[in-house]
Amino acid sequence: MLNIKPTGEILGATVTGIDLRQPMSNADFAGVLRALGEYGVLRFPDQLLNPKELTQFSARFWQLQVLRTTKHEPGISVLSNIVVNGEPIGVADAGQFWHTDMTYNRVRGFVNALVAYAVPMRDGKPLGATEFTNTQAAYADLPDDVKRKLADATAIHDLNKSWEWLINVKKSPRKPLTAEERRERPPVSQPVFLTHPITGRKVIYVNPNFVVNIEGMAEAESEQMLEYLYEHILKPKYRYMNHWTEGDLLIWDHLGTWHNAVADYGPNEYRKMIRCQVMADRIFDPEFVRSALSGEDATSSLSI
Repeated sequence: MLNIKPTGEILGATVTGIDLRQPMSNADFAGVLRALGEYGVLRFPDQLLNPKELTQFSARFWQLQVLRTTKHEPGISVLSNIVVNGEPIGVADAGQFWHTDMTYNRVRGFVNALVAYAVPMRDGKPLGATEFTNTQAAYADLPDDVKRKLADATAIHDLNKSWEWLINVKKSPRKPLTAEERRERPPVSQPVFLTHPITGRKVIYVNPNFVVNIEGMAEAESEQMLEYLYEHILKPKYRYMNHWTEGDLLIWDHLGTWHNAVADYGPNEYRKMIRCQVMADRIFDPEFVRSALSGEDATSSLSI
């Protein structure tokens, strides 16, 4: 039986009583989806899924994203600092800054799913935590005049802003985006405030690594407003730290959270995760959400 135990903090719950190697029942999917909207970050312990199993689990939330060619299952990325025969087996610096994934896509990101294969340890304590902040709670606490001012505002998001920052500032070994990748992911406009499709609550949908500016504002005013929002979102009362254990499967909601991979481990302290990213191509379909949350077969009611 599905068991969901909240952390008691601003985000997070632990989910047990389910084997994610097996297809989720409609009732279990409804429970997981509802909990994802409510708690933002869900930890499933002792779920060491292989790449194929992870893609099958993740695809229940719908379409997977593939950014670059992978040697693994379609949709799988490897996040790791391990090097074998001089070749890195994954991306070592992924997510080591505050952001939410895929805001730069025409179709937004919805779910991130990671399985922990290796967790760095030092003096008996796990390193390489992932920190989150709750943008639903942050919106609720905004002053009314800010909510009114930005009620219909939009902002430009650009993947290349973050990519170039990682290369030029963080000295990442990753290669620049190709011209084709730039064409595939041009800058996009997103609302500053977004209504969460599961909870119906507003979220602040801007983040420092992908947002270029608020449309229609002078540059100085836009920068000032964005810095205000970022500082507000990162207040300690909205933040939650997840400490990994090998075998954990963690999923989180891109729409209502930011995250940051804490780089507090050395090159010989090994961290390895496999990841799937799920697009928000169906979660904004009201009929999909209604069917899924009621325990029906949501896929049968999708509008194509």
